[in-house]
Amino acid sequence: MTPENKIAVVTGGASGLGRASLDELIKVGIKVAIFDLNQAAGDTVVSELGADKALFVKVDVTDEDSVEQAFEQVIKKFGKVDICINCAGVAPAKKVLDREGKAQPLAAFASAININLIGTFNVARIAAEKMLLNEPAGEAGERGIIINTASVAAYDGQIGQAAYAASKSGVVGMTLPMARDLARDGIRVNTIAPGIMGTPMLLNMPDNVQESLVDKIQFPKRMGLPSEYGRLAIHMVENCYLNGETIRLDAAIRMPPK
Repeated sequence: MTPENKIAVVTGGASGLGRASLDELIKVGIKVAIFDLNQAAGDTVVSELGADKALFVKVDVTDEDSVEQAFEQVIKKFGKVDICINCAGVAPAKKVLDREGKAQPLAAFASAININLIGTFNVARIAAEKMLLNEPAGEAGERGIIINTASVAAYDGQIGQAAYAASKSGVVGMTLPMARDLARDGIRVNTIAPGIMGTPMLLNMPDNVQESLVDKIQFPKRMGLPSEYGRLAIHMVENCYLNGETIRLDAAIRMPPK
């Protein structure tokens, strides 16, 4: 898919990997719709990128009506949806049993699944519905692409990450069947599984914590740049033969138990 004059929806776009992706998308001529719960941050992003190139919609990715109404706003402003990048998510840490031997509250586990997995699917399914309205383009007859975000925790979940790892494993697990479901419609589905990325949340951690994380990385010996996530997303957009695939973006890290 050629990126020029395309429209992308980015969930979690007001911060972190989603925010970094917006800059990469804008660079190659893609207009963006930002789905996020943080109204103030979303408004700031639109002012930075320009209201002609960006739209912010306050969205709860776990709520059907919220997502459906948000896509209607995108269609009203930009006329279509070609790309969907799902970055919205949470990273809880809680052991199955606490120090007193009490079981983790089920609601904590369910919340991670609801936001990271069900929220991702909720947005992706409506994105696919809107992409189906597009005219097939290019030699392959492509209508759109969905890019979901997993994590290396899907494969190497650490202590306290049962809920997070389960949610991200679910994202990886649905990548191929979603790609197969949507193949006849000319819609591709891929997933990025980031490792230790230098998002503001991680960079605000104490130096000793950052050093411990970097020590586990193979090469290059540093945190990943959020822009590197964005550039991989752009490559997925442009490379029509890349479909049904999850790519680890992690400098060969394999996470230890803790």
